[in-house]
Amino acid sequence: MALYALGDLHLSLGGSGKPMDVFEGWKDYVKLLESNWKSTVDDGDTVVLVGDLSWAMGLQDAFEDLKFVNGLPGKKIIIKGNHDYWWSTAAKMNNYFEECGFSTLSILHNNFYRYEKFGICGTRGWISISDEPQDEKVLKREVQRLEVSVKATAQDGLEPIAFLHYPPVYGSSYNCDILDILYKYQVRRCYYGHIHGNGIKNAVNGLLNHIDFRLVSGDFLCFMPKKIE
Repeated sequence: MALYALGDLHLSLGGSGKPMDVFEGWKDYVKLLESNWKSTVDDGDTVVLVGDLSWAMGLQDAFEDLKFVNGLPGKKIIIKGNHDYWWSTAAKMNNYFEECGFSTLSILHNNFYRYEKFGICGTRGWISISDEPQDEKVLKREVQRLEVSVKATAQDGLEPIAFLHYPPVYGSSYNCDILDILYKYQVRRCYYGHIHGNGIKNAVNGLLNHIDFRLVSGDFLCFMPKKIE
């Protein structure tokens, strides 16, 4: 068994009208993703998808995208991204997955998953600099969700590995609220997405203040799942 991470698939197989092929590095990316995934991931493996899985606007509209991901090898653990408008309540999503027979899909939302001696924990995260009260409210909620997830992992005696959609560090910008949770629970590895194109040059990839940060957005990895364990 192996553990992988990948983010920002931005699928629109159900006809959402959001093709990504027009962007540099995204030509025929679904075929490339499928080929890379099948040549790398086995049925016994786990892949954490760190947000922006589908452009669909509703849960049922995401059917084709979810069906595609469900059909790929391995177990998939999904985090919400800022473009995952199809995301609903945990109960509704779990029921929908069961109804559709999406047996390889699970969501990471106020919970964690055991992988050997590690705990897979995380949340979407949020932007760190904003004058908008609404952003402060969302960030506070995301910080609470992250702490619930990481704390439960630690209480279970597991070594936490954090997965976020938004980067907690980007260039010279630090999301101190998110970072405080990572430091509090001695998280040593953090994988994130959200960053594309020219923005990749400002992404942190490596050790910073005792945490190894790694960008795993699809285009950055050429749509190849990154092996973690």
